[in-house]
Amino acid sequence: MSDGADATLVARVADGDEVAFEELFHRHGSAVESVARRVLRDPVLAEDVVQETFTGLWSAPDRFSADQGSLRSFLTTVAHRRAIDVVRSEVARSRREQRPPPDPEIPSVEEEALSRTVSEVVRRAIDDLPPDEREPIALAYLQGMSYAEVARRLQLPEGTVKSRIRNGMRRLSNTLSEVL
Repeated sequence: MSDGADATLVARVADGDEVAFEELFHRHGSAVESVARRVLRDPVLAEDVVQETFTGLWSAPDRFSADQGSLRSFLTTVAHRRAIDVVRSEVARSRREQRPPPDPEIPSVEEEALSRTVSEVVRRAIDDLPPDEREPIALAYLQGMSYAEVARRLQLPEGTVKSRIRNGMRRLSNTLSEVL
């Protein structure tokens, strides 16, 4: 089980030699599994790490360099790092699952920001209306008055109020369709 023999087997794996790959697995599989089990304490997850470690060797054997150490050391380091990633992922998943679902009554930060932005755009568009259109719209839509009530308040004919509201709403629609 010399480092030279491992390097030769890795070179053969680079050429697609499945027998060489099997030999490397038989030589180092138990050490890789031992590291994965120690970190994960779960045999199923450890098997996944072993499989990913050796699959990585099969797909990219050139990542191993005999000049930088033994193949066993390389494989156990890869397995250890992957096992740590799995632990972190499992912890994060567990935290997400333990978090209570968001309250549908409480808007998210994104929803609140969008709502404020839209409100500001609409407010500016209303402010840009001519006063004779802005006032009837504000009374009708913001204060909930009927056309007749708006007409009485402004001392205008009901038809005039309806026309001003319709014209103002058309102008708002055009302005907001360009912005939103």
